[in-house]
Amino acid sequence: MRREIKYVELKSGFNDDGPASFSWVTFSKTGRTVYYRGRSLQRIIRGGVNSNHYDVETGEEYWISGVKRNGEDRHWGGRGTVEIDDDAREEYERIIGHGAKSP
Repeated sequence: MRREIKYVELKSGFNDDGPASFSWVTFSKTGRTVYYRGRSLQRIIRGGVNSNHYDVETGEEYWISGVKRNGEDRHWGGRGTVEIDDDAREEYERIIGHGAKSP
């Protein structure tokens, strides 16, 4: 399975202020399902505005995207700390490069 660091934010019930993290995720063979912290998140086909994946068990909606080098991963209207998982920190820092803004 392909494994990458992604920005993951819970949207259900939070709009742009949901809990967010930079975390390792893995992908299904087709790439339409993302596995994150024991959850199976499927891509929203209809094109979500505030979210692009949903939890197949709970229906909660998530935004998943690649890491932005400028550190502006959270929506411009959102607030709150973005966590970096301990096991993802080294790779996150490699991606953003030295001197880049981190959350």
